[in-house]
Amino acid sequence: MYLLLVEDDPGVMRVVTRALTDEGHRVETVANGKDALARGATGAYDLILLDVLLPGMDGFSVCQALRQRQVRTPILMLTARDAIPDRVRGLDAGADDYLVKPFSLIELVARVRALLRRSGNGEGNLLQVGDLILDVSRHNVMRAGQPIELTGREFELLTYLMRHPNQVLTKTQLIDHVWGYSADVTDNVVEMYIHYLREKLDRGFPRPLIRTVRGAGYLIRE
Repeated sequence: MYLLLVEDDPGVMRVVTRALTDEGHRVETVANGKDALARGATGAYDLILLDVLLPGMDGFSVCQALRQRQVRTPILMLTARDAIPDRVRGLDAGADDYLVKPFSLIELVARVRALLRRSGNGEGNLLQVGDLILDVSRHNVMRAGQPIELTGREFELLTYLMRHPNQVLTKTQLIDHVWGYSADVTDNVVEMYIHYLREKLDRGFPRPLIRTVRGAGYLIRE
């Protein structure tokens, strides 16, 4: 999908762009409200990720102006403002969803997928690697027909691994996508959660699915 990211913080722009391109999207970036309105008004994008606090013209005004111009592109607003009135203001301006900073990248890409599905451009909710099946919408996991109980964080970690089968993912990637780009999480925490997943998914089965690539990271494959 072709996405427009409007964000004036270079660090946030960098990590969000990487997360979205990792998901296979093409991402164009702008850093101010005036450029956001000009690009968004073309209607060329499948989805717009729009920061609220922008130089020149804020995200609320950009969103409202796009809707007044009959631009129907889904808009996900990103902001550090978590007060209810600000959320209501964004939705009233025409936004389709609202995500408060700091956010985990896995939640961000999940919301992007949901908005794309809603607009007819989404992907399926069912992920499969070998005899392991994960249903994103129902939040359940089965291996060889047996249900697997996971915590919320374990489920997010497994979802990210299964969306990138046969691909080595570094600990930094896992931290950014599962815990959030601003999270204070160490490599040891990642190792601990990988251990939890192995205990629940691989123990008792003849063929392990989660592999360690020494010095590089982890992957899941049949």
